[in-house]
Amino acid sequence: MSTMNISLPESLKSFVDEQVGERGYSTSSEYVRELIRKDQDRQRLRGVLLAGAATAPAAPVDSAYFEGLRERVRRAPKSASQG
Repeated sequence: MSTMNISLPESLKSFVDEQVGERGYSTSSEYVRELIRKDQDRQRLRGVLLAGAATAPAAPVDSAYFEGLRERVRRAPKSASQG
C-alpha cells in the first residue's frame, strides 16, 4: 500500500477525528479510503446514468410494458429455493 500525506486545516482535521470516533473507523486513513471509494462509486454511477440518458429508449414504458414483465415472471420456471 502506498502512503500519501495530506494537509488539512484544523477544522477539517477535527471533523475527520470526530467521524473516526463516531462512525467506528479505526484510523483517519480508513475513513478517507472509504470516502474515496464512495466517490469512485458515485463517478461510476454518474457515467452509467449519462450513458443511459444518451441512448434512445427501445420501447415505451407504460402499463403494457410492466404487464409483459409480470407475465414473463409468471411463466419463468420456479427455482428449487422457491418451494
